[in-house]
Amino acid sequence: MNRIRTSIVIAFILIVTTGASAEMKPIIGKPVIDSPELLEWPYDNDIITPNLNDPTSNTLHDFHADISSCDLCLSSEGNYHPALRDVWPIFLAKFKDRPLQNWFYTTSPPVAVPQLARQIVQFGNLYAKCRPQVVVATGKVMKQLEEAGQTAEKPCPLYKDRGSVILVKKGNPKDVRSVWDLGRRDVQYVSPNPDLEAGAFDNYANTIYGIAKNDPKPPADMTPEQLMDTIFNGASGNPYKWLSGSRIHHRDVPWSIAYGKADAGVILFHLGLYIRDTFPNLFDIVPLGGTIGDPQPLKGTTIRTRFVVRIKGDWTPRQIEASEKLILTLLSDDFTRILEKRGMLRPDGFVPIRD
Repeated sequence: MNRIRTSIVIAFILIVTTGASAEMKPIIGKPVIDSPELLEWPYDNDIITPNLNDPTSNTLHDFHADISSCDLCLSSEGNYHPALRDVWPIFLAKFKDRPLQNWFYTTSPPVAVPQLARQIVQFGNLYAKCRPQVVVATGKVMKQLEEAGQTAEKPCPLYKDRGSVILVKKGNPKDVRSVWDLGRRDVQYVSPNPDLEAGAFDNYANTIYGIAKNDPKPPADMTPEQLMDTIFNGASGNPYKWLSGSRIHHRDVPWSIAYGKADAGVILFHLGLYIRDTFPNLFDIVPLGGTIGDPQPLKGTTIRTRFVVRIKGDWTPRQIEASEKLILTLLSDDFTRILEKRGMLRPDGFVPIRD
């Protein structure tokens, strides 16, 4: 009898316990999202569902793929990526009767030389093995491609920048007005990574030195050489004086100024415009000659031209058609207007091609 009573009690407890769990009060609180502060860069197109975007990891760990067949692959420098994004729909519209399949382009530091040599580019667990048919890069990279016998023709000048600006926090709290202010002990400067983005680093460092060297009214207490030592060689005594991005400067430099330790960074005029307009509550830009509406780069500013070229290869007729139409699009009046809107210019003597 005791055993029966015990069983009844246990069963009753189980029933009561199960019933209590099923009637748990709804959870109406909201968690605090534990992730770093990041700049929410706009996407080329609307965000769709499902997506695997993860702000705590700027790589594709949860998208696993090996892409090895493409109608078109463009390996391009990334500093003009807003203009490339604007022109891409115009290019794709040329194939409305037979759309391109499996195309991609990179907007990163220049990777064309190793990408062609190894025939792969990796992003997290995504491996794209499509060999580029078209490359956009500086004259230095074009020379490397020509010397390696990779180019199908003479590189064509595509666009040139309009000098640089100083990117600062909104309101310019450190009152940075010139390259000389970058040498102040209380101003922490962020640059591109000098090893992984040597071209961009040299561009901005040479701009700082060149403007200082040509300044008709330099500060009485500092020379251009002292300015460079103060920023880059530890002469300021501030251990955080010179900061660097880890990989892609047009993403890293603004993040460091917005949420990291930096106060200012020199960056191309057209990138500065894009960053300020994308995050108007976070950034301001200080012109280095002229005004933001009418840039007149100071003497000593480094200004570079980028080139476009087709790459040799055993291409299919479809790939040849795609590369030819891309070149025509990039050399068109449409792209000239886009470049000017985005703060860039065609090189001197440029003649558009009309298809």
